[in-house]
Amino acid sequence: MTAPDTVPPAPPDRQTRMGRWRDQLIAYGWLVLAWNLFWGEFTWGNLLGGLLAAAVVLLFFPLPPVTFHGRLRPWGLLVFGGRFVVELVRASAHVARIAVQPGYTPRSAIIAVRLRLPTDLNLALTAEVLSLVPGTLIVEVDRDAGILYVHVLDVRGPDSLAASREQVRAVERRIVEAVGSNAELRRVRTGSVDKESP
Repeated sequence: MTAPDTVPPAPPDRQTRMGRWRDQLIAYGWLVLAWNLFWGEFTWGNLLGGLLAAAVVLLFFPLPPVTFHGRLRPWGLLVFGGRFVVELVRASAHVARIAVQPGYTPRSAIIAVRLRLPTDLNLALTAEVLSLVPGTLIVEVDRDAGILYVHVLDVRGPDSLAASREQVRAVERRIVEAVGSNAELRRVRTGSVDKESP
């Protein structure tokens, strides 16, 4: 009796090369899209220019390897998108109220928040989402320690600072619930961080 035909797994070095090529193609596609968005319209000339510009960028300024090990979760993406819209509207209304309130001077603060997943991709995604919300701005990123330094507007006391830290960690959790791996999801849900980040 013969054993069923099975395809042996690819050697690790081949898998690594294939993953690297896949990541480069994804980066190439995003650069071409960004080029066309910068010009404000999709034309054949812009498409050709984007293809050439992306090739030059990847050839002379190679990006560090950032491999995506997660998985897309439709329900997580839906929750993330819905909560992001709600936070965007609420923060915009809050900043608008501060701007038109006579005689009110808001207090600001810079807080340090240590993320549960200090990977480059998680730091970048969390920082980008926070920067899109009015009233918060990323001042600095400590890549080695996995810490985001966030400028927050209208701080009223220690409780407000603690709430801002929890808001940052909630954004991180929603991102991982939308696109993270199972291991990352477990770590975000059960991982512990210091109550007060440095």
